[in-house]
Amino acid sequence: MAISHTLTDGIAEVVMHHPPVNAITVADTWRIRDTFDALSRDPDLRAVILTAEGRGFNAGIDIKEMQSVDGFEHLLGSGEACAATFQAIYETPVPVIAAVNDFCMGLGIGLVGSCDIVIASSQARFGLPELDNGALGCASHLARMVPPLKLRQMTFTCLPATAQELLEYGTVFKVTEPRALMDEARDLARQIARKPAAAVRFAKAALNHIDPSELHRNYRLEQGYTYQLNLMGVGDKQRDAFVRHEREVTR
Repeated sequence: MAISHTLTDGIAEVVMHHPPVNAITVADTWRIRDTFDALSRDPDLRAVILTAEGRGFNAGIDIKEMQSVDGFEHLLGSGEACAATFQAIYETPVPVIAAVNDFCMGLGIGLVGSCDIVIASSQARFGLPELDNGALGCASHLARMVPPLKLRQMTFTCLPATAQELLEYGTVFKVTEPRALMDEARDLARQIARKPAAAVRFAKAALNHIDPSELHRNYRLEQGYTYQLNLMGVGDKQRDAFVRHEREVTR
């Protein structure tokens, strides 16, 4: 199963596992949304950890899947799934901790940028390769993670930032050795779970109300530009090039 979860003593762990690089399909994206929606209805929920198994936290949307379908229906479905999933994570009534084990790209930035706290492995790196793929997206989420000019640099160059850089910005709470990542995330979740439950939930609600980022509106604006690029043929051309490159590399 690509998306699974456990719930123990009020602490949920949502795990992505889609080899080889955790590129997430549209169905997987909806499953993440559905998982967070279900967890949010549990009055005994205290904290959630979002993480991944295998190589990388997230390599973005599954471009091979997208290019296997003609027309715009799959692209539009992907946009709807991403927007709904990011909002479900953001609106989870308790703190959501992202435990990032390695590369976090594209859609992965949207997932992490929707969370409340980030713990990262020393091997983790965060990036938006969207321009190279003829698209825009998740700069709204990256804007919560890096300073304004760093955001522009990362968007235009598609170069990633390290976990240590994000630690220095105050975005990452702690950088750990890879094998210690989940222990640190679970320890933090237990600390939160010991606090007064109602106070934590009210704090999360208040923080969302005073958040100046207008995250969901801005992400939808980015999607509009992505759809324009696809109408122009730019997106499809770049995604086809990506798929051809992947085939050549794996031969």
